[in-house]
Amino acid sequence: MSKRRGQMLTIKDVAELAGVTPMTVSNVLRGKGRVGEKTREKVMQVVDANGYRPNLTARALVERRAPTLALLLGCITNPFYPEFTLQATHAARRHGRYLLVCNTDYEEDGGARFLGEVAGSLSDGILVANNGDLRIDELLAIQAGGTPVVVAVWEFPDAPPPIPCVAFDSRMAGRLATEHLLELGHRRIGAIIASEKGGIHNGRYDGYREALQSAQLRPVQANVRFCSDAYQSGYDAALALLGQRPNLTALFVSNDLPALGVLNAVAALGLRVPEDISVVSITDIELASQTRPALTTVAIPSAEMAEQGIDLLLKLIEQAPDAPQVIRSRDPVLVTRASTAPPRASTDR
Repeated sequence: MSKRRGQMLTIKDVAELAGVTPMTVSNVLRGKGRVGEKTREKVMQVVDANGYRPNLTARALVERRAPTLALLLGCITNPFYPEFTLQATHAARRHGRYLLVCNTDYEEDGGARFLGEVAGSLSDGILVANNGDLRIDELLAIQAGGTPVVVAVWEFPDAPPPIPCVAFDSRMAGRLATEHLLELGHRRIGAIIASEKGGIHNGRYDGYREALQSAQLRPVQANVRFCSDAYQSGYDAALALLGQRPNLTALFVSNDLPALGVLNAVAALGLRVPEDISVVSITDIELASQTRPALTTVAIPSAEMAEQGIDLLLKLIEQAPDAPQVIRSRDPVLVTRASTAPPRASTDR
């Protein structure tokens, strides 16, 4: 038997060419079972010489498991999500799994159609990157149907959802960012919160208010604007806030993407960062260090949460008895860059 390179081979073809059984070929390709070194080398020589690629659908049928894990995202154009996806992909591949990514683009159904179609068929489990628009009842229904679900980037570790999650302390992140401004000497600190009031960034907002109160400063509602988590929203919110509150010397922004819009809004007003106004944010996406001035931000453990989410999902798939309900990632860390400085002695603006 001979087949040209690139022509579709089956596992039976590889077995015949190598003079072994199909089970032996399967064990070699999956790294399972007891196979002698010479036999393994013979099988791999046939695989390499003929360009064999395993049929993932057939493997899924034989092994009764899908080769993929699903990742549900809110908006792939937000720089946080591609960075998170890359780390989750690396984690999945280390376990021999592929990642099937769904960008819901904030659809009204919250990705329900995607979840219903992939759960238990195309995917063994689903990792959801929290964007503040979770449909908990739908996730619980998927879980009840036998497909494990994990929520990553949960912002309230002390108030977890009824679904296994990976969380970080968002309140601490908001507090660290605001305390940095206070330590520099700022006292008139505004806030731009990239979610609705009481929404996903409420923990970050609470941290901002707690830091002000600890410094004997009363949080002023007129110094706060709520907006969506987008560049243009941050830009518009900064124009509106600074137009009405020109005496502010610093801004706390709850996420990096709208903070980039804030930097440009300040410039559009003829002001300079940080000479006229300091800006601090949360997340530490790659662009935060590349903008000018580079953005001071509180780094959250994004890569760690992606890896922990995949690891937890696999534990649930394997029904490991030690799979926790909540994994708390390491604490956020302040990353000081060029967008913050002490306030000027005079701020007559």
